[in-house]
Amino acid sequence: MALGVVLGALVLYVVYVGSLMAVGPYALGSFGLGGLGAFIPIVLYLLVAILLAVRRRTSRFGAGLLIGLGIFVLLGGGLCVGALTQMGGLR
Repeated sequence: MALGVVLGALVLYVVYVGSLMAVGPYALGSFGLGGLGAFIPIVLYLLVAILLAVRRRTSRFGAGLLIGLGIFVLLGGGLCVGALTQMGGLR
């Protein structure tokens, strides 16, 4: 289960932080998750995590992935609010 938590949160951070780097001032390409496209990785991740959690052999790993999603939302939301506050977006 711990592997699922760590791997799940890490993969989501790599996808989303990587997409921000791709559209930022030091952009490496034209890849970016904007609009509704930002939800595609979350939906795919959620589907895979649920399918793994339902199967008996992979249920603990799938549960870890779901917990990792929660950690990603909690910490990612905090980082986003912090960044918006520093930029003056939440006044």
